[in-house]
Amino acid sequence: MARGRREKKPEVSLGKKVFRVILGILGAAVLVVGVYVAYVFISYDRLEDNLELEITNPVNVSSNIPVGEELKVTSWNIGFAAYLQDYTFFMDGGKESRARSKEAVEQSMSAICDTLHELESDLYLIQEVDFDATRTYKVDERKILTDSFPDYSSTFAQNYDSPYLFWPLLEPHGANKAGILTMSDYSMTTSIRRSLPIQTDFAKFLDLDRCYDLIRIPADNGKDLVLINLHLSAYTTDPTIADQQLDMIYEQIVQERINGNYVICGGDFNKDLIGDGGKCFGVEGGKDYSWCQPFKEENLPEGFTLVKPYDPEENIASNRVANEPYNIETTFRTTLDGFIVSDNVKVIRAKAIEEEFKYSDHNPVQMSFKLEK
Repeated sequence: MARGRREKKPEVSLGKKVFRVILGILGAAVLVVGVYVAYVFISYDRLEDNLELEITNPVNVSSNIPVGEELKVTSWNIGFAAYLQDYTFFMDGGKESRARSKEAVEQSMSAICDTLHELESDLYLIQEVDFDATRTYKVDERKILTDSFPDYSSTFAQNYDSPYLFWPLLEPHGANKAGILTMSDYSMTTSIRRSLPIQTDFAKFLDLDRCYDLIRIPADNGKDLVLINLHLSAYTTDPTIADQQLDMIYEQIVQERINGNYVICGGDFNKDLIGDGGKCFGVEGGKDYSWCQPFKEENLPEGFTLVKPYDPEENIASNRVANEPYNIETTFRTTLDGFIVSDNVKVIRAKAIEEEFKYSDHNPVQMSFKLEK
């Protein structure tokens, strides 16, 4: 009896095989992206508001800040010690996302400390200070700064703790912890971290968490110097966020002034404090950046003044855009860093310090002042 022939299964064409492979790769990619997005959303968590912070007061620190004497305060966004003069940052349209190396971070931090010592200030407000961050190779910049000023009182407010950012693909920005450091030649009594309003949509993953640090330093007349170290939002898509952040700060400082205290707010406002940096420094282009919109002085509460550390004769900016290596002829510059003071604080002088953006995308700014009797 003859055996029946086995029917051959039709062969799958090469084109279909390739299509299936491509489909499988795309499916895997979509799965990976979905898992990553879920990880980012699940791991995102804001630090709590009204968080009381640790203060280090050395034994030999002065007890009360003097009234009627000339004092100095310096504010500097150190750009996590990554921005060398030729550094470009991906969020500004450049290419880089991390410091060049751990050694480069340590060298920049050493130079930053030297510059701060040269400025001989009584108070220091430092922003964008990294610790345990991918982009700065886990260098604890807080410790480097406080070790350099062992006789100063200090406190640190963590700004954000970001999930791992897988962008740019070839050198991801990574997971980063950063904050704002305040150092004082006079003892601090309290330091409170206040959470600022931020966007609640996807933009919060780009601008991250934001806060200000509310610090009290006793004056020798029984009142307090209320010192606010701030770093406001930069990469927002909602222009009302900046107004909400300032409104929150204004509410705080008005109450402090009613209580008879002295108020100095200082830091990186991420707003053009002089109104038109392009005109002042000769390079246009800043109006396209969310962090370079004019500061609304008309919204300042009564009894407070915006102090712009800008001298037209010296013409020194406090910030550069990091879309290209720094070039004084072509790089857009403005002044984002400055101070708000109450009417019982007499401002003697405010200026930007020309460091030519050697170690940060910001130059330090300094204000000389007196607490009036």
